[in-house]
Amino acid sequence: MARWFTEWSFEPLLAFACIAGVVVYLRRAWRLARRGDRWPVGRTVSWCLGMVVMFWVTSGGPAVYGQVIFSGHMVQHMTLAMLVPLFLVLAAPVTLLLRAIPARKDGSRGPREWVLGLVHSRFGQFLARPVVAAVLFAGGMIAFYYTPAFEFALRNHAGHVWMIVHFTLVGYLFANALVGIDPGPKRPGYPQRLLLLFATMAFHAFFGVVLTTGESLLVADWFGNMGRPWGLPAIDDQQRGGGVAWGIGELPTLALAIAVAVAVQWTTSDEREARRRDRKADRDGDAELTEYNAMLAKMAEHDDRPTEK
Repeated sequence: MARWFTEWSFEPLLAFACIAGVVVYLRRAWRLARRGDRWPVGRTVSWCLGMVVMFWVTSGGPAVYGQVIFSGHMVQHMTLAMLVPLFLVLAAPVTLLLRAIPARKDGSRGPREWVLGLVHSRFGQFLARPVVAAVLFAGGMIAFYYTPAFEFALRNHAGHVWMIVHFTLVGYLFANALVGIDPGPKRPGYPQRLLLLFATMAFHAFFGVVLTTGESLLVADWFGNMGRPWGLPAIDDQQRGGGVAWGIGELPTLALAIAVAVAVQWTTSDEREARRRDRKADRDGDAELTEYNAMLAKMAEHDDRPTEK
């Protein structure tokens, strides 16, 4: 177990992306603080944690063993698709960018304009729809593991980088559809989000069971010909990888983290609505309640009148 945290195989491009992500985010948050705007510390911590985990997954133990054993690859996949995106989504990077970078007045397009254009484009709105994000998140696994795409990602470095970007981006879209803070498409109601979450978790369980009970080795020319003198035989290790997919897909802490985040947002939304009503009542002397009471009194007066025979 210790080797998962002591073995390293640095991926320069992705390592640079993680470090740059932390630096840029901290600079944007510091810019807001310097001009007196408050940015929640929890969001900054969430972003930094996401970048640290992504750095470990792409350059640490999962990156080393993911090229050698299927279970190691599955640890890398599930962490990229489920854990890293949750941290990044809760950090609200798009909101930070829109608040920290002023809009350009000369008609040119800077980072703010490009991000806004992508978020509000038809393509961006389509991909960010909750159902579309869920289909990409769940169905993408079948399309990846049961097509030549898996072997391409193992044998080709560009395919490996594409795999990492794909898993992370699809996971981000799915997490953003459930608990996103950033601007995006119209999200479904909270009960529908929970239903979508549990449906996707059930699909992960099914996918894990298929791998756990399967007797056919995926990319047999790769995993079956490693010639390693340690670890489980390739088919047994693949079945263990299915258990990893099943376990992380059903892992109570991850499911609970998303569910609690949804429930907290649900409660917060109700509290915001209650505070809004209280402020409105303070401004107009609770005219809405007064009008409602007057209507009830009028109805009672009408009911008390004697009926004509």
